Amino acid sequence: MAADYSQEPILKVEHMKQYFKVSSSFTVKAVDDVSFDIYPGETYGLVGESGSGKTTIGRGIIRLYDPTDGKITFKGADITGKLDKDTFKLLRTKMQMIFQDPMASLNPRKKIGDIIGEGLDIHKMYSTKEERKQKIDRILAMVGLAAEHYDRYPYQFSGGQRQRVGIARALIMNPELIIADECISALDVSIQAQVVNLMKDIQEETGAAYLFIAHDLSMVKYISDRIGVLHLGRMLETGTTQEIFSRPLHPYTRSLLSAIPSPNPRTEKGRTALEYDYATSGLDYDKGTLTKVEGSHYVHGTAKEIAEWMESTS
Repeated sequence: MAADYSQEPILKVEHMKQYFKVSSSFTVKAVDDVSFDIYPGETYGLVGESGSGKTTIGRGIIRLYDPTDGKITFKGADITGKLDKDTFKLLRTKMQMIFQDPMASLNPRKKIGDIIGEGLDIHKMYSTKEERKQKIDRILAMVGLAAEHYDRYPYQFSGGQRQRVGIARALIMNPELIIADECISALDVSIQAQVVNLMKDIQEETGAAYLFIAHDLSMVKYISDRIGVLHLGRMLETGTTQEIFSRPLHPYTRSLLSAIPSPNPRTEKGRTALEYDYATSGLDYDKGTLTKVEGSHYVHGTAKEIAEWMESTS
């Protein structure tokens, strides 16, 4: 199922801030004034270096953290602030998360069937034990696992199989938005490809939207419809995959893309990685704003900076 941009966004994040007070005199601004939206059936890739705020955004959206400021709207419901009973159930059933470390996010004392079926148990989404077992078996088959895996424990699986269990646990609730938090970074390259292709197949079948958080730009390019580039908690550039990869404007985005190795040895030999250091760049993120350039392409900066970047790429 292709992304449907004619509908209202399934998720709208507006001016989200996530601050953590370390002491009376110091506060970490992990996420600072980030805005983006995700449409039904779309995969929105969120990229940036470690510590840029990607995971914090994902956890804030699904309310594992309480956002410091801003507004988050999911399926037309405001999910910031205190949640009423209906909004809380909407959030916990229609939005799910796949965590980065498949072993750490699975209870080692529980069998796979009980781990996957926990959401069904909490929200009472079955009438009989037979119906519960059928739902779990169907999800196991969907992610490429067998029915006999039902009674096994997480330690009996490989890393790729454990991540499939994590995906199954998210899918069992039939969510409309899945937050995939670096769900392939702990896997071997060949297994990464299998998991990402599995996610694409599931999206075709279910129509779910993804917030795909990663630092592997090649994989983000493969799976994403649109991409947002984060640095120091700020959204520096966002646009379609074609816009970001064919005409990156912000110096940080250019540095990220220049670091992607090429499979062609001749091209790789001549590749030059661009350096970017915020402290010496002359840029001030507090002065700039996220401004539309063309189409879905937005870049963060002052009017003068954006004009210079556009001229340098024309």
